[in-house]
Amino acid sequence: MKTEQVDIKTPEYVSLQFHAAGLGSRAAAFILDTILLVIINILIVIALIFGLNASIFEYVETDIPSYMFAGVLILMFLLNWGYYVVFEYFTGGRTLGKKMVGIRVIQENGHSITLLASIIRNFLRIIDILPANYLVGMLMIFFHSKHKRLGDLVAGTIVVHERRGKKKKKVSKLDKRIAEKGLSSEGGLVEEWALKSLGAKEWKLLKTYAERLETLNADDRIVMTRKMADILFPKLGLDPSSKHYDELEDMLLVLYLQMKEEWEYEL
Repeated sequence: MKTEQVDIKTPEYVSLQFHAAGLGSRAAAFILDTILLVIINILIVIALIFGLNASIFEYVETDIPSYMFAGVLILMFLLNWGYYVVFEYFTGGRTLGKKMVGIRVIQENGHSITLLASIIRNFLRIIDILPANYLVGMLMIFFHSKHKRLGDLVAGTIVVHERRGKKKKKVSKLDKRIAEKGLSSEGGLVEEWALKSLGAKEWKLLKTYAERLETLNADDRIVMTRKMADILFPKLGLDPSSKHYDELEDMLLVLYLQMKEEWEYEL
């Protein structure tokens, strides 16, 4: 099926548009993740074989203790299942495979995926994989209007395409100012998980501030910058009171770049 556009209204009454990721892109991401996990599993098995004490090899001639066998199985399960949960929650809904393909998981309300939602959607892979080779999951993704598998339906999530900069855009005054200051989202103002405390309302506010910055006179710019810092920084655990205006502006622009990657999508 072709890629479907999905319109989402956030709890803050902000309208967002996304392109739902179809079967092809999701399958490609899954294959890449699976290849990575297979390599990691093989390396772990090799490490267990060569890293164990020589005395352990005595069990090879008899029987491997059941607790040891069970421990290895639990380790493998936690690795293969936990990989998806950890990456989706801590990296903005992107496993390594999803990141390479250019898709991510978000909540139906447009917010970043929650830990509980990630646990639920990945636990239900057990059903999606039935009866073999993810047949149930593939059929649901193919026929569902928003390309959802069972895990997405229960967890209230949707997989969407990332923003792609295919067209060269005119460089704005804001872009020039950011470039002149040498600012970038790399390193970031805060860790990606901390951005979860900011939603669509905060992004709309910060975007408006950044886009209006070049149109303000010096006095208004100082006032607006301090107001924005007082609104946003406490939510990130940052204290703006001791910072100079220039430093606050730089911090807000870096935060703008970070949130832009999270909230802006090109249709």
